[in-house]
Amino acid sequence: MNNNIIRVLVVDDSAYVRKVIKQMLSRSPFIEVVGTAHDGEEALEKLEQMTDQVDVITLDLLMPKIDGVEFLHRQMARHPIPVIIVSIANEGGEMVLEALDAGAVDFVHKPTALATEKMYELAEELIDKVKAAANVPLNHLPLHAIVKPSHPVGPVQPLTHKSITDLIVIGISTGGPQALAFLIPQLPSNFPIPIAIVLHMPIGYTKMYAERLDQLSELKVVEAADGDVICPGMVFIAPAGRHLTFKLQGANVVARLAAQPFDMPHRPSVDVMFQSAAEVYGNRVLGIVMTGMGSDGKQGAAWIKSNGGLIFTESEETCIVYGMPRSVVESGLSDREIPLSDIAKTLLEIL
Repeated sequence: MNNNIIRVLVVDDSAYVRKVIKQMLSRSPFIEVVGTAHDGEEALEKLEQMTDQVDVITLDLLMPKIDGVEFLHRQMARHPIPVIIVSIANEGGEMVLEALDAGAVDFVHKPTALATEKMYELAEELIDKVKAAANVPLNHLPLHAIVKPSHPVGPVQPLTHKSITDLIVIGISTGGPQALAFLIPQLPSNFPIPIAIVLHMPIGYTKMYAERLDQLSELKVVEAADGDVICPGMVFIAPAGRHLTFKLQGANVVARLAAQPFDMPHRPSVDVMFQSAAEVYGNRVLGIVMTGMGSDGKQGAAWIKSNGGLIFTESEETCIVYGMPRSVVESGLSDREIPLSDIAKTLLEIL
């Protein structure tokens, strides 16, 4: 970046949306929109001339000629640049997941395809995500550039001793869909510990993402539903818009979903899930805080630690955004920092 100014290229087939995004980003003194393009083809042409003058791209997906996914494939192969998707959930949901696979850093849910004032509601979120994206090391894009699949971990042997952990809880945000798609498929079907995940995503995406991750994995991956029994062989992803907590019910622990507490910056919240896990499982919880902007998970990690549980963090070298893990590490709460490529192997070794 030049003089700490983040230079942005806005790509969208709507002239109105291009105008609004430019106006929203211009509210920040640290961001300058240096160009716009009405489709992927024009964006590729412009970037041939100004690649070194663009720090972040905001990208629509549904465009004529070359759509957003195809643009990403071509641009990432040519010269990686951090990309924030601005998309409509009900029209481009599957494309959003494909775009994340292709190398997009994060996405913002466009509330409508129509030219309305609702677009301006995105301003704060978009500015924050553009700032975070500008700090992503280019050699981290796409994510598979920094992690190499290890040799197959093989089947888990039947446990001959009691595991030290009864539940693994994971908190993750920016870069999360890509990181989880790398991590979870490495765990075999007889992995002995249930996993619960808070992944910051807009409403409309977590069920779709869980279904996609389930197709890649030997473990059963589902969007958590109220009353689900938390049992081995399962991965539960908290639904967007609801906090995921746990409750002892007879001999089982079940999932509970609620909108409360309302005063959290995220719903679902990593802090809320971690605290509940510590209250129900005591010292038999392993919390893992992975890539993401902000500090969600720091307070929850303190709850787990105060109850005798363990906290791992993804190391900076593989994080798309080293925000959430950094907040935990700098608070002295991390028992071990682990690169993404080694997390599955570490879990199998200690469990």
